[in-house]
Amino acid sequence: MAWQPQLERRVDAVGNPAASLGHALVDDYLEFVAARCRPNTLLATAYDLKVFFSVVPKEPTDIVTADIFAFITAQKKPRRGPKVVRLEDGEAGLSARTIKRRLASISGLFGYLMTRDDLAIERNPVPTGMANRRRSVNRGAPLLRTPRTLPRVLGPGEVESVLGAPNTARDRAMVLAMLLGGLRRCEVLGLRLGDLSPGERRLFISEGKGGHQRLIPVSAQFFGAVGDYLDRERPPVEHDRLFVVLRGPTRGRPLSADGLDEILDGVRKRTGLPRLTCHQLRHTCLTRLREAGMALEAVQAQAGHRSIESTRIYIHLANAWLVEQYLEASAAIDADRVES
Repeated sequence: MAWQPQLERRVDAVGNPAASLGHALVDDYLEFVAARCRPNTLLATAYDLKVFFSVVPKEPTDIVTADIFAFITAQKKPRRGPKVVRLEDGEAGLSARTIKRRLASISGLFGYLMTRDDLAIERNPVPTGMANRRRSVNRGAPLLRTPRTLPRVLGPGEVESVLGAPNTARDRAMVLAMLLGGLRRCEVLGLRLGDLSPGERRLFISEGKGGHQRLIPVSAQFFGAVGDYLDRERPPVEHDRLFVVLRGPTRGRPLSADGLDEILDGVRKRTGLPRLTCHQLRHTCLTRLREAGMALEAVQAQAGHRSIESTRIYIHLANAWLVEQYLEASAAIDADRVES
């Protein structure tokens, strides 16, 4: 009888999130992931493995590379009919980014199993790439090619619409944290009272991506909205989380990711921006900072990027910068043409 993975989310004895799929080896790996990664990474890894073993219902020790290729083929099959494709890459199945993330989760599992002395797994069935026909070239072609697309940012009118949409000072403060400070969703939800320095207009990000911390400046508008929220809306609580639930049976508890998504869903409906996301607010902030002349290294520090390559996208998003560079270069070319 084939193994059927069942994803179970729970909290362990000390209050840490945990996940299991009902197989000893896979659950051991998920416990390993939980000890070294953030809850979102754990849940994403667990879900990716659930999808894989649902498509390839075999024991982990029996998986071969042919199973990986079969999984990729299954993931690339049309989801909404062969004539419905995404504009960014022309594909009808899952995006290459999603498939690559799932392959990374699968590869991580087998990397873990290979290090165990009690198993006879000698190689990772997930290939790192396709062999190159030119043997003199060490680096082969990537297993999946992902398009490099630019994220959409909000225009000035859309920004004003978004800022006028929140129903509470709390909601406005969270929107401003992303729109003026470039915070990620998890960073907004992780803010504590002690992380605020209103006099210096700075925020301490203690729960950044990958566990990295940073200290960043944020506009006075954000601190003004936070002040209104603390004075008029935030109920008395025994914890120091900044943003909490304002009403209902969970009043006073730290706001969850689902709660923030629900708030943003209301903003979408009131603004008529159906594709608005927390990350779009962050992209808008970082793009505007770059357009205003902020150095790329400074934008990197503000964003909390570990690599400058992640920040370079804002060069392409900052249209004013590109236009200025083009006009300067074009003027120089015209001048050379006149002289000659």
